[in-house]
Amino acid sequence: MAVIDCNHVSIRYITGDFKSIGLKEYVMRKLTRNFKVKEFWADRDITFQLEKGDMLGIIGSNGAGKSTLLKAVTGIMLPAEGSVQTKGSIAALLELSSGFDDQMTVQENAYLRGAMLGYTREFMDQMYPEIIKFAELEDFQDYTFKQLSSGMKSRLAFSIACLVEPDILILDEVLSVGDGAFRRKSGDKMREILDSGITGILVSHIVGQVRELCNKILWLDHGKQIAFTDETDLYLDAYEEFLHTKKLPKNREDVLLLADAFHVRTAKERQEKEKKEMERLEQILEEGKKETAMDAAISIIRKNNPDLLDEDKVNEYLRGDSK
Repeated sequence: MAVIDCNHVSIRYITGDFKSIGLKEYVMRKLTRNFKVKEFWADRDITFQLEKGDMLGIIGSNGAGKSTLLKAVTGIMLPAEGSVQTKGSIAALLELSSGFDDQMTVQENAYLRGAMLGYTREFMDQMYPEIIKFAELEDFQDYTFKQLSSGMKSRLAFSIACLVEPDILILDEVLSVGDGAFRRKSGDKMREILDSGITGILVSHIVGQVRELCNKILWLDHGKQIAFTDETDLYLDAYEEFLHTKKLPKNREDVLLLADAFHVRTAKERQEKEKKEMERLEQILEEGKKETAMDAAISIIRKNNPDLLDEDKVNEYLRGDSK
C-alpha cells in the first residue's frame, strides 16, 4: 500500500442563502423551492500516489487548489468525490498559527502542539530542548505566543513538526518564511528528514526550493490536474515558462515546447546580464581609479580568458602584498 493514495478526489464548497437566514426560513424556502445554492469545485478529479521516502512538490498559481487538497490529505476536509488514504502519523503545517494559543507561553505551546500530534509528555520532555534550540528561541521560552514575530512562530511550528517523528510531513509555504539563514537550515533539515524515509508534501511558490527537495511534481491549475510526474526538471522548466507566458500545456508535446522556450529565454537573459556586467566593468576601467580598474580588469579576464591569469599573483595583489 502507498503511504498516500489520492484517488479521483474532488472537493466542493457550497455557498447559498442558508448563510444569512435562520433555520425556519431555510426550511420554508426548501419547501417552496425558493432556495439557491452555488457550488465551487476547488479540486476536480485529483489522483496521485506517494511511496515511502517520496517528496511531492505541489505547484500552481494562486487559486489552483493546492492548500485545499492538503486539507483533504490531512483529514481536515472530506472530499465530495473520491477518496484519500494515508498510512501512518501526519504532521502538517498548513497555517503557521494553527494549533497554538496566543495567551500561552512558547514552552506551553510546544507541549500543546506535541499533544495534538499524539506525543506523550515524556517524549516531549526529551525533545523539547532540541526543539527550542533548532527554533532559536532559547531566550523567548517564557514569552506568550502573541509576542512572537511571524518568523519566530514559523520557526517554532517547523521545529516541532520536524524534530518529532511523523510518518508523513506536510508543509504549506512554511519554508518560505523566516530569514535566509533559517531557510537554509530548514532546507537542510528537510533533506535529512527525506533521507530517513519520511514521506512529504511541499507547497511552495519558490520553484528552486521544489527543484531541490522534491522527486515528484503535482501541477494544479484552477482545481484541475495538469500533471503528476517524476520528471521534475522537465515539468518545472515548463511551469516556469507558463508563469512567464500564461500558456497552459494541454499535452506532453506542449510541456516539451514550454521547457525548450524556458531554456532559450533564460539563456538570452543570462547573456544580456553578462553583457551589461561587462559594459559596467569596462566603464570602470576607463573612468575609475587604479585600484578599481585593476579589480575590474581581473574580473573581466577571469570571465573571458582565465588561463591568462597567474592566480598566485592575483591573490597576492588582492591581499595587498604586491608593491
